[in-house]
Amino acid sequence: MFEYKITEECSIKCINAKGRIDSLSSSDIQKVFDEFMLSGERTFLVDMAAVNYVSSAGLRVFISTQKALKKVGGEIILSGVTGPVFEILKMSGLVMLFRMVADKDGIPELINKDAGEKEIIAREIDGIFIEYIETDERKPSPLFVAGNQDKTSGSSFTEDDIVLVRPSEMRFGCGLATLGDDYDEYKLLFGESMVVNNAFFFYPAVKRSCVDFLVNAHKNPDVAYKFFHGFGFNGNYRYVLSFQTKTDPADLPSIIRSFFKISHADVIGICMIAESNGLWGMHIKQVPIIDQKPANGKSIFDNENFSDWIDYPVEPSCTNNIVIATGIAVRDRQHLNPERAFLIPERSNFHIHGGIFDKAPICSNMADFDKELIRLFNECQVYKIQHILGLSKFSAGMAAIVEIEI
Repeated sequence: MFEYKITEECSIKCINAKGRIDSLSSSDIQKVFDEFMLSGERTFLVDMAAVNYVSSAGLRVFISTQKALKKVGGEIILSGVTGPVFEILKMSGLVMLFRMVADKDGIPELINKDAGEKEIIAREIDGIFIEYIETDERKPSPLFVAGNQDKTSGSSFTEDDIVLVRPSEMRFGCGLATLGDDYDEYKLLFGESMVVNNAFFFYPAVKRSCVDFLVNAHKNPDVAYKFFHGFGFNGNYRYVLSFQTKTDPADLPSIIRSFFKISHADVIGICMIAESNGLWGMHIKQVPIIDQKPANGKSIFDNENFSDWIDYPVEPSCTNNIVIATGIAVRDRQHLNPERAFLIPERSNFHIHGGIFDKAPICSNMADFDKELIRLFNECQVYKIQHILGLSKFSAGMAAIVEIEI
């Protein structure tokens, strides 16, 4: 017979197990592991003091979960492992796969050892628990604009409106862009785009579209992004943080407000990795070039044309998917240069594009933020690039903040 209860030890979730972990009970503990990971937990404890037997079926659950957690900087820690169970782990060659403590009293020492010399600041802001590292970066990044979005509404872009942006010139950015060498070949492949740590992603505005992307583009001097309009910034991170909501998921405006309570800047650049709890995203469905100008002569945003041009959500989607997003936010719209106010949609204080990736756990180790980006780019499929709207909700993730010069 198998029983368990969940407690919290030194801010770590703990499964207090009792009895046998075998083929009959392994699904129960697998369910708990999965729920922990989906809620953002990355390191958790299993108290094995009252476990008298573990079968190969039980071990398989521990092994698969441990491997998934290790990829994202987490782990299962075992405490109170009894002699018979330890022998099973030893015979299976798994002793080195898990860190073990004699009992729960050993957890604080393990946590302090892991923390090393990094100064991590913890705050709770409006129900969002944030841990962050403040870097030595003091120089704000300039914000630059590529092209002009005035011609979007009238679908009047031409080849003359294209702005070439070299990958080395844009570390982070958003816009309407594509890749290619021949305008006649790529003119119908413009779409929502984002640049994240020099990796370029775009979602062509065509039927049955799929994301195309180029990682490490900045290493190729012959590549140029083609923008009709967009913006970017190049600075180093001022803060790197992890966040987790205490109860219900937080909407994007609430998360951004919490960032402004950490940073004193009036404009910030954001790069975020998070697990969606319901995504609201929109994207353009046709390329707004003069060849495709609406026959009625009205704006593509007019009620008569809107549904043909814009994919706008009527309900949230992509629950539990990884979202990698980037863009800018302002503390108050009055802090944005009037000449650049068009970058932020009316009645909003942010402009963020996001890529929707596979459903998978993400790392919560701030020190590995850039490594996690690379891992996700290489291991996870990306399905869409969209404008991320304010109703989108997240319960856990990481973010890097670049302070922007105004």
